[in-house]
Amino acid sequence: MPTSRPRSSRVFTISFPESLARQVEETARKEHRNISELFREAWRTYNAAKMERKLEAIRRTLPPTNYTPDDVVALVHEMTREMRETNKA
Repeated sequence: MPTSRPRSSRVFTISFPESLARQVEETARKEHRNISELFREAWRTYNAAKMERKLEAIRRTLPPTNYTPDDVVALVHEMTREMRETNKA
């Protein structure tokens, strides 16, 4: 007797006004993608933007620094080296 496997994804039902639904279908057709792919990408984009807004809010609360990107890289390497040395002890 065959056993069923649990789904690795979930199905959501959403509704759109007709004009927006046509736009979604047209975009999917033009990009040779299915609607699920479009909405997965939309969710990832939304979530990334939300995280960026949270990070920006945190940055605004921090005192200004004069660190350059190279300084940050050097600090990360230094902290990583220190953590490795601490873990060896």
